[in-house]
Amino acid sequence: MSKKLKVGIIGCGGIANGKHMPALKKIPEIEMVAFCDIIEEKAVKAAKDFGTEDAKAYKDYKDLISDKSIDLVHVCTPNRSHSFITVDALNSGKHVMCEKPMAKTYADAKLMYDTAIKTGKKLTIGYQNRQAPENLYVKAVCENGELGDIYYANSYAIRRRAVPTWGVFLNEYEQGGGPLIDIGTHALDLTLWMMNNYEPKMVVGNTFKKLGNQKNSANAWGDWDPKEFTVEDSAFGYIVMENGAVISLQTSWALNIADTPEAKFIICGDKGGADTLNGVRVNYIKNSRQVIETPNLKDGGVAFFEGKGGGSPADVEARRWINSILEDIEPCVTPYQALTVTRILEAIYTSAKTGKPVYFED
Repeated sequence: MSKKLKVGIIGCGGIANGKHMPALKKIPEIEMVAFCDIIEEKAVKAAKDFGTEDAKAYKDYKDLISDKSIDLVHVCTPNRSHSFITVDALNSGKHVMCEKPMAKTYADAKLMYDTAIKTGKKLTIGYQNRQAPENLYVKAVCENGELGDIYYANSYAIRRRAVPTWGVFLNEYEQGGGPLIDIGTHALDLTLWMMNNYEPKMVVGNTFKKLGNQKNSANAWGDWDPKEFTVEDSAFGYIVMENGAVISLQTSWALNIADTPEAKFIICGDKGGADTLNGVRVNYIKNSRQVIETPNLKDGGVAFFEGKGGGSPADVEARRWINSILEDIEPCVTPYQALTVTRILEAIYTSAKTGKPVYFED
């Protein structure tokens, strides 16, 4: 194409530098022309490292989205600001990739969803784990009907002592919660996607802050300050879907547990089952025998995206996102799917606070 898509990056912290900007840099059809961060030095550095020669740096995101030449933006800010930045960007005529989770609250996420529909602009959320080879394989198994009607699932995002101690991860006001909204959101997204089921009926759950109050934590990223630890350290939810299917969601940053599956799942249907706890295993009955299939994911296999190449999940996510704009097709992660994830996560937090199940009215 003769005209490259012009991209603006809003939020130039860890997730932008570690995922979004390196992945976008590999795509020839785009150029990063604008960068914004409330710490202006971060925007200036990002512009130098990833931008065009004349890339601009901003401190206020409203200045960036006022540039009509920019086609799309990536929102890489703390959870609290996902919604209002995304809504403003959509209303300014930009397509938006927003980092996960969709928003801090369901109301905020719903506003993003409604605005995308109203403006006709594309909106997607950064659930890159969908693009991992093992998950693409199991998704193909599900779409082929090999598992049949999937009615039971376990969804895992478990860490033993790996609490992110930098940035605002421990700040409930900025993030909305701890491991449930941070890594549990990935596990739940994967599970719902495999089941192709986005109609929750009821949720019950609980959150705990048992280890976050302790010192000498042996944490992977250094000890945390208990006074700053204002979110849960683990959370657990049980989700019942409208069709009767059930999901157990287990998530932690700090838990006294030996096995730590993260962004993993078990799904069971009436024809077979699959899990990603140790590679991929698909189980079914053949010739009156129990069979477990373990595919080789290192050579060939499922295409990473529409007929082109491969790469890391972040690279594939970025490529598929840009393809959706260039080809005017639906993004891999739709706003409705991400909205449902946020709705369920909020319901688990609400159930934990009230001690009661949460029933969805519509």
